[in-house]
Formats: sequence, C-alpha cells, structure tokens
Amino acid sequence: MMETMHPAPPEGPLDALDRALVQALTLDARAPFARLAEVLEVSDQTVVRRYRRLRTTGLVRVVALPMGRRVGLFESWLRIQCAPDAALPVAEALARRPDIAWVTLNSGGTEIQCMTRARTRQDRDALLLEKLPRTRRVTGITAHTILRKFFGGPEVWAGLDVLRPDQVAALERPSPAADGPLDAACPARYALDATELALLAVLGQDGRAGYPELARATGLSESTARRRVERLRDAGAVFFDVEIVPAQLGYEAEATLVLTVPPARLAEVGAALGSHPEVPFAAAVTGAASLMAVVVCRDTDALYTYLTERIGAVPGIQQVELIPTLRNVKRAGMLVEDGRLVDPPPAAP
Repeated sequence: MMETMHPAPPEGPLDALDRALVQALTLDARAPFARLAEVLEVSDQTVVRRYRRLRTTGLVRVVALPMGRRVGLFESWLRIQCAPDAALPVAEALARRPDIAWVTLNSGGTEIQCMTRARTRQDRDALLLEKLPRTRRVTGITAHTILRKFFGGPEVWAGLDVLRPDQVAALERPSPAADGPLDAACPARYALDATELALLAVLGQDGRAGYPELARATGLSESTARRRVERLRDAGAVFFDVEIVPAQLGYEAEATLVLTVPPARLAEVGAALGSHPEVPFAAAVTGAASLMAVVVCRDTDALYTYLTERIGAVPGIQQVELIPTLRNVKRAGMLVEDGRLVDPPPAAP
C-alpha cells in the first residue's frame, strides 16, 4: 500500500493496511473515516470495512480513559501472590472490577499483576486492606503507588511504525496537558462532572461512538456533546487508547521490568525507558525498586537482546528483575479471551 523506510514488523493476523489504520487511530482515535481514508490513500468504504472487522472480531478497540493524576485517580500497581490453583480465578475476579485497568498472570502462574484506578482513597484502601487480604489462597500482596508516568497514556507506542512521516504529521494532534506534576503545564486537577462521567461511560466502551449516541446518553445536544469531548481532550483529562493484544501484531514476548535506580538518576532512566520502542508503559513507583516498565518484544531472543543491549546500556540501573507475562486477562478495561478483546460483564450493583 505504501513505502516505508522502517524494518518490516513481525508477522501477525493484521496486514499492512490494518496496521496502518491502527497506527492512524493511535494518532487521532476520533478522526472521521473520510480523513483516515484520505491519509491512508484508500477509499472511505475500505477504511470503514476494515475498522468494523477489526472491532467486531475483538482485534482492536478504541476506548476513552481518564488521565489518572489529572482527574485525581489513585493509581497503584499490585503484585499478588497466590496458590497455583487459585491465581486464575483471582485474576478473573479482579478483571471484573471496574476500578482495575489491566490484569496479567505472571511468574509461573503464581503471581498476578494489576493496575488499580480508584476514584477515592477509601475505595483503594478497601481493596488493599479488606477485600484482597480476605481472598482465599492469596498468600501475599505488595502495592506500589504510581508516582510518575514516563510513557503510557496519550503517547503513541512505537511498536506500530508503518506510516510515512507526512501521514503521521497529517493526523497528529497537539499534546494535551501532561499527566505529570501539577505545575504550570498542568495547573489544577480536573473535576469530572456528572455529564462528563456519562460521556466517559459510553466512550469507555466505544471511543468512536457518534455524537448522536453521546447526546442521547447525556441529554446534551450533538454540538454540545462534541464541544464537551473536545474540552476533555484539550484539557488533558481524557485520552483515547487504541488497544490491541500485542500477539496480534506478531509480538509474542511480554514481560515486566522492575528496576532499582538511585533517586538522582530516576528521571533520566525513566525517560530513557520511555523512549524505547519496546516499552508501552513505564513509571516511577514506590517500594524497594523505583521503576517498573512493561516490555513487548517479538520473541524471547528479542527480549534477551533488549535486556542485554538496551537496558544494559542505560547508566544508573543497579538491579533488574524480569518477570514474564504468561497471560493477559484484562487490558484497558476489556477482558482478553483467546487473544481477543471483549467487554466485561456489567458490574454488580
């Protein structure tokens, strides 16, 4: 479809046009189909057909997510140790909770990792101090507060790299307010009101939901719904995530890196990891180790090369723990079944 100067990506069930469309959506998830078709140099009908197939088969989902610190969420990375026969049921139970963003099975199937996104400190503490400790066959819990994200959110994962520079430039949006320190670049927390929460309830299931649907869900006019969505994006309160299971792109090796870094080097090392195309998420965390990152590679050989050549070349890292991901259970609020994304069941009242 198009020429590229980049190395060919790994094989997977998505062809070149599918990959180009997915990358285009990561740049502007709500771009009109006509605009996507123009940039990708294909017909409108082709883009619509491709997107509908990717979405209905669970290969790709576009969802809107609140920007953690900007809207006051309490985000924590949990490592939960379980008896071998209990890990999967506990992971599946966690995946059904709306305040859990993603869940994986790790480390021989006896460890669960997950990310909490609680709206209040009380909700977070209830999970950590009451519900999980009382869960049968849970043998240990460590909770790490997310202090600062170096990559993960509105940034575009470099694992998709098939568009030409001019195509990327045609779709890129201005950077929203940062999900970092509340300073001049991000002057105050953004309090989501009831209407915006109603918008997010719809967009969290389908990030490309039309304005007529958003208007019906909120009681707004279509033009007002459009303005509210744009205000949320421009304020950095919400970002649109294009979620795909990496194996569908031919990336078979996933792992969590846990790094010990002295405080004086933390920002430097975090920024270095955030610039690596193998890393879709990196953050400074509390605990004995100070930095965690999710790593996605073609295979275990590529993961070894990344560890020895890329991580090994970053100055300031004192210790490294590499934890393989055995199974994705939930990603960006959606369950993963047979490598495909499906909606979770409604939360219990």
